[in-house]
Amino acid sequence: MEQIYSLHMGPAKCAVDLGDGSERGEYVDQDYILHTLGRPHRSISLMYCYYPLDEGWPGRASVVHASPDVAFAWDFPYDDYFTYKGGLGGTTDDEPFTYMRDIRRHGQDVTLTLTIDPHVSDEHLAAIGQDLRPFGRLILRINHEATGNWFSFNRRCSYQEVADFFVRASRIIKENAPNVRTVICIGGVEHPETGRMEREDEFAQTIPAADIWSVDKYMALHWGWPYDVAEPGGKSHSRSKVRDIFEMTRLSFERYKELNGGVAKPMIMSEFNADGDVTGPYDQAAMVQAFCDMLEEEQADWFTGFTFYQFRDRGRLGLEIEDPNNANVGIAQPVMETYKRIIHSPRFLPTMETGAALQLPVTLRWGGSEDAEGLAIPLHFEGDPVFCELTFEDENNYMIELNGRWYWRSPKAKTIDLMSAFFTKHLDGPTDLTLRIFAPPASGENDLTVEDGLFNSYTTVEKLPTIRIRYAPTER
Repeated sequence: MEQIYSLHMGPAKCAVDLGDGSERGEYVDQDYILHTLGRPHRSISLMYCYYPLDEGWPGRASVVHASPDVAFAWDFPYDDYFTYKGGLGGTTDDEPFTYMRDIRRHGQDVTLTLTIDPHVSDEHLAAIGQDLRPFGRLILRINHEATGNWFSFNRRCSYQEVADFFVRASRIIKENAPNVRTVICIGGVEHPETGRMEREDEFAQTIPAADIWSVDKYMALHWGWPYDVAEPGGKSHSRSKVRDIFEMTRLSFERYKELNGGVAKPMIMSEFNADGDVTGPYDQAAMVQAFCDMLEEEQADWFTGFTFYQFRDRGRLGLEIEDPNNANVGIAQPVMETYKRIIHSPRFLPTMETGAALQLPVTLRWGGSEDAEGLAIPLHFEGDPVFCELTFEDENNYMIELNGRWYWRSPKAKTIDLMSAFFTKHLDGPTDLTLRIFAPPASGENDLTVEDGLFNSYTTVEKLPTIRIRYAPTER
């Protein structure tokens, strides 16, 4: 590896994010997800709640308020998400921060969904902002699905008060953490004949206050889970046509833009899937594929990303179903292979631009998964290898890509085996490939003593790894 070049990673035409843990499933570590899917995501979505004024806090609602009378997922005094352990008087040594560090060292940004009691003080919100400062270009979704009636914040306040709170929380948190971008997630244009957003009058003020616009659009959903079973004629589930969901999302973007004076902002779908409880496993995969096909066929550049909900689920909303005998085991569903094909196709891959030749030492900048500077190293293969591995002498944290497959190298790992890059993408003969290396922060946090540390992390590369490529077994 004698030649090295500068490399910039930029945003995909359509970003792919992944939900990892919620009221329906536990967090799955990023090593497992990376090995399973073969690439990192733009962002990993975590779902937490903050009701520090409530009795029982910070215990999880379904634990501290357990009751045989509960017959709906949101029938607890506060939302049954994992509880945010930071905030005023809190700690960043617990959830969700331990997971946020795991996500960022694996070359991904964090999307934090946080339902918050609208009655918390400005000091509570400022403390949340201070918590989030070291975590780079974080996306914060505050009180999502805000035009609904199921979350506790909607039961405590009027829609006008919920909208007012979003504006206040967004302002105060960003004053304390300018690295954070906030998301407004409301019902959107649910009835195309009206052309209006749900609760538009109350929530119009949130549209300019947010950095990103969103809707949650499940093509099928069993909201009665886990308290009933979705059967024909039931009243706790629904299924829509894929085309209808696509058009409703497009109309929502256009109305968002109109209400923002004609100026567009990024439009995402923060929760996207078809519930296998309603569709069964095969239609679920087909519907997810059909929606993504529409994005490509119609060159829907107005749509900047979606979050697949979620990786592992106790119901049927996951790429895997949690094994009921062992919560640490997932059972892959047909949608897993569909999703893998989607996220490895061009529209959903980050851009890679190779620049000028470099000489060591080189300082790499990690701004985030949509803005990072790495190394491009040309490699020549005589054919399909039998052995291919990198051996490191430094203690840097790296994300590595070869032949379309990604790997994480922790500071303590010496040798990384790259052969899985060829298990399903064989080389038919002599081939030139590019080894790509990026350096996210090893701790998962940015160094805030650096001048632009809120937005960037830096790593100096003194020496390249050595590569071992062999085309035959050691012994025959």
